[in-house]
Amino acid sequence: MDNHQSENQLKRGLKNRHIQLIALGGAIGTGLFLGIAQTIKMAGPSVLLGYAIAGVIAFFIMRQLGEMVVEEPVAGSFSHFANKYWSGFAGFMSGWNYWVLYVLVSMAELTAVGIYVQYWWPEIPTWVSAAVFFVAINAINLTSVKVYGEMEFWFSIIKVAAIISMIAFGAWLLASGHGGPDASVANLWQYGGFFPNGISGLVMAMAGDHVLVRRSGAGRHYRRRSG
Repeated sequence: MDNHQSENQLKRGLKNRHIQLIALGGAIGTGLFLGIAQTIKMAGPSVLLGYAIAGVIAFFIMRQLGEMVVEEPVAGSFSHFANKYWSGFAGFMSGWNYWVLYVLVSMAELTAVGIYVQYWWPEIPTWVSAAVFFVAINAINLTSVKVYGEMEFWFSIIKVAAIISMIAFGAWLLASGHGGPDASVANLWQYGGFFPNGISGLVMAMAGDHVLVRRSGAGRHYRRRSG
């Protein structure tokens, strides 16, 4: 009986590098690669300010959640804390709201995969590539936590490397003049100003860093790594 219970207990197989890159990679999604054009169209240069404000807010929220998860690591979502320290209804709503959110986000991500694949292979229907990646993603999530962490680590490395490369390439275009006459820092305040569509265009969404809280319970030495 004791051996059966020990087999069903949480396996702390995530290392520090796994947890950190999962949180970092989770904040880099298709909204940055595919949807950023529409975001810039709505907010203009103030998109930089929007990300800065959202980043500061996310920092303080993550510090608070980090304190709680270090004190009480659990296998599950942060709705556990809403249920325990607020009320059962708050935990219920938090958990289901998060589930609905990620169902919708996952479908949007799979649609984006279809758009990317069709760019290179137009003959492949969107639903085919979405279905293939749906099966692949679920297969990764159903493996052991160690394999899952390793896969997420390298996928996040690819995304972070892509972002750094794009920033470096853009900086080189500005500094060298190879970006053409339209590539200029002055574009931040010209052509409609810093807020071309008013303050309403500044409203943005930033998600992904909170996965650190959900994954830390499965990490080794969770107090040292999450603190």
